[in-house]
Amino acid sequence: MTPEQKARESIDKKLAQAGWIVQDMKQLDLSAGLGVAVREFPTSTGPVDYALFVEGIPVGVVEAKKDDAGENITVAESQSNRYAGSTFKWVKSDYRIRFAYEATGKLTRFTDYNDVKYRSRTVFSFHQPQELRHFMKLPDTVRNRMKQFPAFDTTGFRKCQITAIGNLEQSFAANKPKALIQMATGAGKTFTAITAVYRLLKYANVNRVLFLVDTKGLGEQAEREFLAYRPNDDNRSFSEIYGVHRLKSPFIPDSAQVCISTIQRMYSILSGEEINESIEEESMYENPSVDKQAPKEVVYNFKYPPEFFDVIIIDECHRSIYNVWKQVLEYFDAFLIGLTATPDKRTFAFFDQNIVSEYPREQAIIDRVNVGEDIFLIETEVGKQGATILKQMVEYRNRLSREKRWAQLDEDVNYHPSQLDRDIVNPSQIRTVIRAFKDNLYTALFPRRKEVPKTLIFAKTDSHADDIIQIAREEFGEGNEFCKKITYAVENPGAVLSSFRNSYYPRIAVTVDMIATGTDVKPIECLIFMRDVRSRNYFEQMKGRGTRTLDKDDLQNVTPSATENKDHFVIVDAVGVTRSKKSDTRALERKPSVSLKELMMNVALGAKDEDTLTSLANRIIRLNNQMTATERKAFTEKVGVSAGTLAETLLNAFDEDILTAQARARFSCDEPAPEQYAQVQKEAVLEAVKPFHKPEVRDFIENVRRSHEQIIDNTNPDAVTFAGFDTQQEVNADKVLQTFRDFIEANKDEIIALRIIYSQTYKDRPMVIDGLKSLYEKLKAQGITIDRLWDCYAIKKPDQVRGKSTMHQLADLISMIRFEMGYEDNLQPFAETVNYNFMRWTLKRNAGAVHFTEEQMEWLRLIKDHIAVSLSIELDDLQLNPFDRKGGLGRFYEVFGDGYEKILMEMNVELVA
Repeated sequence: MTPEQKARESIDKKLAQAGWIVQDMKQLDLSAGLGVAVREFPTSTGPVDYALFVEGIPVGVVEAKKDDAGENITVAESQSNRYAGSTFKWVKSDYRIRFAYEATGKLTRFTDYNDVKYRSRTVFSFHQPQELRHFMKLPDTVRNRMKQFPAFDTTGFRKCQITAIGNLEQSFAANKPKALIQMATGAGKTFTAITAVYRLLKYANVNRVLFLVDTKGLGEQAEREFLAYRPNDDNRSFSEIYGVHRLKSPFIPDSAQVCISTIQRMYSILSGEEINESIEEESMYENPSVDKQAPKEVVYNFKYPPEFFDVIIIDECHRSIYNVWKQVLEYFDAFLIGLTATPDKRTFAFFDQNIVSEYPREQAIIDRVNVGEDIFLIETEVGKQGATILKQMVEYRNRLSREKRWAQLDEDVNYHPSQLDRDIVNPSQIRTVIRAFKDNLYTALFPRRKEVPKTLIFAKTDSHADDIIQIAREEFGEGNEFCKKITYAVENPGAVLSSFRNSYYPRIAVTVDMIATGTDVKPIECLIFMRDVRSRNYFEQMKGRGTRTLDKDDLQNVTPSATENKDHFVIVDAVGVTRSKKSDTRALERKPSVSLKELMMNVALGAKDEDTLTSLANRIIRLNNQMTATERKAFTEKVGVSAGTLAETLLNAFDEDILTAQARARFSCDEPAPEQYAQVQKEAVLEAVKPFHKPEVRDFIENVRRSHEQIIDNTNPDAVTFAGFDTQQEVNADKVLQTFRDFIEANKDEIIALRIIYSQTYKDRPMVIDGLKSLYEKLKAQGITIDRLWDCYAIKKPDQVRGKSTMHQLADLISMIRFEMGYEDNLQPFAETVNYNFMRWTLKRNAGAVHFTEEQMEWLRLIKDHIAVSLSIELDDLQLNPFDRKGGLGRFYEVFGDGYEKILMEMNVELVA
């Protein structure tokens, strides 16, 4: 068979797969079906390789080339165009050839001549006849419609969202197949994407949109946002206008115009393979060897052909799209839109460097779309140095069953911090960190709070999370509702997450990776890292859980003692995560840092490289050495081969001597050819990895008892060596204080007017209060609250800051302005100034012959507190709370007699001196 014949055979097969009836001219029967592809159909410029007829009308041509002509395939476009403009012999009805394909046995290119500035593009296979018929019935092409998006009502949109949507539509208009939206966490990527989808469905006539997510949890969150979305130009919700369906099975309903799915499930739909649903729950960010996995093979699916989706939005476009799942995306003839807060070099390359929006977190903080973080370090002796357990009887614990046993150590155990909470559990180390957090919570971290702010703790494993939860409840003296776990191992984790987001309890949530990326929990104000992270992008994603803004009313719904908008969050770093070296990717290495579970999952996802299989073999050998005879027997029964044989099979798949010998025996030759050697090796690898494709085998291997036993170290009590803000926080504080200085300079005229507080009568003060309110609104518009400003002074000038601004008084702004302008040497809350002046004034008044009675002192203290907040007091104020509960103005007159007005005036002057 010639190369041309091989290519024709492959093209025939692809056409038949797509529903075309392929005929020779001698067999011509255009009534045989909806779509007929006729070989060598005569035209006025010669026979075209294939003429495509839909309902008996010629609509397209196919120019066929041999397989090795792929690099020159664009040259064939002129031939396709020539045939498309030719007259088809014997065809008398009006027709126009609109569609052209150039194809080899391995490559297919497609052009729609109705597109303005039509451009050929690679497609997975030929369109189905009914799809070409659908194209012809539309008033215009999707790509032409994309050039005509009308302006949209930007009410309620952030500037970064407006820019992203505008630039994305310009990208569509230019017919660019890929586009990347880089937008900081919390800036509204999903809202932006839904708006784009709405406009694509309404104005561009796209048929279906696929919204791809990393995990099942993010799919559920995206579904909620689609259902809640209401466009500005329609009173109905999105789901009332267009069909939205989150894929949970191999079935996609015809009514679904927006499909939400994990990329894993979409592969299973295309391939017809059953999906292990646990794969949908694991974020690709946590898989250290995802870069090494083999690409998933995708074949044509008649039910869901390549033209099924017009646009694919890849939310949190994790690195797996660049290799293992890439063909799922390339299968569809669709525009690809990436959404991410943390792109890396490959992200930019994959999306052809077409970055339609760049909105980094730094700019989001400046724009007050996000809030910044303070970093608080907790360092402990064991956490930094590890410890030694002397040879003795020690406690072992199975981290799955929690069953305990005692056994004698054969030798001293020296453990490193990296082994904590995996091989070794030191309860004192966990307790020391939690206690240090508690001890600093209401002083250094959140001095104005009465309850624990919503706090998310990142643990190393589910077992570690359980230890943290128990100790946190004990240290805070709270019950089960106070601290809960949110991981995939929890029954109904979505309900716990919803409570964490919307209810008072839990105050603390502990997770491993379920809500480390993408999940929106705006009330979180504190992140505690009790695990290190080496991936730069993953760390940025985890930080994003705390960076979302929230207004005061919504924050108070779950944290009642909050008195301002959320203006920052705190990272409590107990493992050095903010200082450890980060990389864009984590390449697989042959070392113990890659877990057995990860290695097996990589193989299940298609990894067949030498590094992965060799590392897995070494891990199985280590496991074999740890297992008891009973466990080895159970291993053989469950897996089908012994652990030793399984490891040997993995290693042999890359042993040149063994493979060469097998090839010699199989092909009866002295020196096998390269392709013979490759075939033998391929079969050896497939045989070696076969057991790991079964979820029950992977679970068994992971759950063998000794691989889950931990030594409990109860002999090395831990101690805090340092607890305080990171020096980086001085940089953050400098930025805030510089913004305040710029604010003072820009508003100097109004600020000078505030000095009347100290030089004019109290009657002028209501005007001053209004001026202060106006100034404070301007300051808050720059993302700075009184609390935040005070904390920054405490970080930068701790020797000059006395006390804490705990009463949230507007008047404290006066103290900070006076301190910054040099009128005061020290900064103290305005209330303390009033308290001090009150003490001096009452001592002076009581020094005479007449002393204030106890009832009079009660009234005076209430008046003092009112002045501390409101700067002054008037007679009418005595009719309001809390004075009305003591009898109001009438009782005040009875208590102080005719001198009541003089008392008020004197306090107004003396207490604000």
